[in-house]
Amino acid sequence: MTHDFPLVGRRGFLSSLAFPAVAMAIPWHRATAASNNDADAIAPVQRLDAALLVAMKAGQGTPFEQRYAALAPVVEQTFDLNAVLAGSVGLRWSGLPDDQKTRLLAAFRRYSVASYAASFNHFNGQSFEVLPAVRPVGNGEVIVQSKLIAGDGSVTPFSYVMRNGPSGWKAVDVLAGGSISRVAVQRSDFRSLLESGGVPQLVAALQTKVANLAT
Repeated sequence: MTHDFPLVGRRGFLSSLAFPAVAMAIPWHRATAASNNDADAIAPVQRLDAALLVAMKAGQGTPFEQRYAALAPVVEQTFDLNAVLAGSVGLRWSGLPDDQKTRLLAAFRRYSVASYAASFNHFNGQSFEVLPAVRPVGNGEVIVQSKLIAGDGSVTPFSYVMRNGPSGWKAVDVLAGGSISRVAVQRSDFRSLLESGGVPQLVAALQTKVANLAT
């Protein structure tokens, strides 16, 4: 059995999150004045936005694998995919054998990059804007607020939960509309697959999704 994740679609990564989902309770604090530390946390999001804009301008006339190859290093530099996957799997992650973790991470990495390559595939005057100050949320994590501005002026807000680690600041979640956690939505989707077929079924479902996104 395969599972069609309602996370990413041709109509766009962000708009596809407009469905009943788990809202992440964030302890919002007043945005702090911009600092060097803020700039370090914001920089990965700015680099991702710049790469997405290039991919959008390249458009569907550029082969999927070429857009994938261009976005892969930026997505991997922006996100702590190990942390995102662990959060998406939930408590059972720590109990998985190392070989299963490795297989699952490889499939999830390709799925994550493919999601962006397939969704940001056309340009119609869009632009990105990142707020110059972050919002601390405790445990050393901060929220970097961003928005996608369409050619007609409509705005889609979304935010990144950033965590500072050995490799610097990286995103560990994306919040659509400021509150809908992608990790929480994925956890709900992944749970049914893991319960019915374990890691092999989840890996197969991710691979099927990637194949669909690439066509």
